[in-house]
Amino acid sequence: MAIKRHKRKEPAVEPTTSPSESDAFEVTLRPKKLCDYVGQSSIKEHLIVYIEAAKKRSEPLGHAVLHGPPGLGKTTLANIIAREMGSQMRGTSGPAIEKPGDLASLLSNLEEGDVLFIDEIHRMRPAIEEVLYSAMEDFALDLVIGKGPAARSMRLELKPFTLVGATTKIGSVSAPLRDRFSHNFKLNFYNTIEMEQIVERTAGILDVQMEEGAAHLVAKSCRSTPRIANRLVRSIRDFAQVSNETSVSKDRVETTLSKLGIDNKGLDHTDREILRTIIEKFSGGPVGISTLAAATAEESDTLEDVYEPYLMQCGYLQRTAKGRTVTQLGYELLGVALSEDAQRALFS
Repeated sequence: MAIKRHKRKEPAVEPTTSPSESDAFEVTLRPKKLCDYVGQSSIKEHLIVYIEAAKKRSEPLGHAVLHGPPGLGKTTLANIIAREMGSQMRGTSGPAIEKPGDLASLLSNLEEGDVLFIDEIHRMRPAIEEVLYSAMEDFALDLVIGKGPAARSMRLELKPFTLVGATTKIGSVSAPLRDRFSHNFKLNFYNTIEMEQIVERTAGILDVQMEEGAAHLVAKSCRSTPRIANRLVRSIRDFAQVSNETSVSKDRVETTLSKLGIDNKGLDHTDREILRTIIEKFSGGPVGISTLAAATAEESDTLEDVYEPYLMQCGYLQRTAKGRTVTQLGYELLGVALSEDAQRALFS
């Protein structure tokens, strides 16, 4: 289906809520083009092909779902997709869509080729998902007007659009919805070289001069996550400016990270507390997530989405059928000797 495109100078992003000062800061540091986006090379290679093909056919890009841990760039990538397609992006989140009428209002206001970005798409209600099915496949909305004997169905035609969904829990997205996405992209943690490039880019945007080796230290301490890297660079900049330092040295980075409670592996107080709690209170594990959440005064979702992925990637924590267990590397990190019970549990 051929569609007409309207040239726009800058695509508009319409968040469902007013961005906070921190959110506004993140937006200024986000790359706007695929060529400026660091890392996720496989995803970029595929997107370049899909976007170019869609442009040649004068069609919207196929629906895409982006999934991975928080802070890896899902929202940034959605913005880039809209810009590369020369389209507007309208944003919302799964919990914000409370009834089918909210979704119908969003979809009916889209122009041809627009990108609808739904963050936390796994938290949409089933009734709303069902309305979305026909919109994704047929660019139409099947609505029921009225109640009881007077109820009647109505089909509302929509302009062709692209749905981009983002989630930290792809397994929680229902199979019928997941299967309707043409593209499924998983964002992985970044390696140290990529993180160093991101740190240097952020420092350049913030006009922060970093001495040799300083960016590398920051890159190793930001949990392989760009969002955390941006915040660390801002914190280090503040400490340097207060001390009237014209450039950021390795000593300044180490001192700032120490004051923030972050070690050279990117682990903070909460990370170490999680490992220490499992070792001291539960003999190294296994322990269930709800029990661990109660013992550490953290939410279960926070442990699963924010802390566990990086601890597991580093090899300090493992998830078993019986619960979470601290690995030998975790014991070594905290300088704790393995008990006989823990040794049997780990090596059995």
